[in-house]
Amino acid sequence: MAKDYATSFYKGAAWRKCSKGFMQSKNYTCERCGNIAVICHHKVYITPDNIHDLNITLSWSNLEALCATCHQHEHFRGDICANGLVFDSNGNLIQKINTPH
Repeated sequence: MAKDYATSFYKGAAWRKCSKGFMQSKNYTCERCGNIAVICHHKVYITPDNIHDLNITLSWSNLEALCATCHQHEHFRGDICANGLVFDSNGNLIQKINTPH
């Protein structure tokens, strides 16, 4: 889920066009593991200070196509996230469903 200061950016036409084009250029393939990419990730995270810097927000050199698992690992290395939460394929935090082994 986008932070409050970035919500309008992620809903805007410029981001939708940029991220769609980038993901298509990567054939929707995760750049880390090769699985199906579902998230267009910013390598340099968007902050209130750089949200209007097009070199950060819309530059393909700052983007990476990631699957949900690799995106989760990017943002939650270690115990930063509450136990039992994971990203779904849309990048939203959801309760982890435990499946039997």
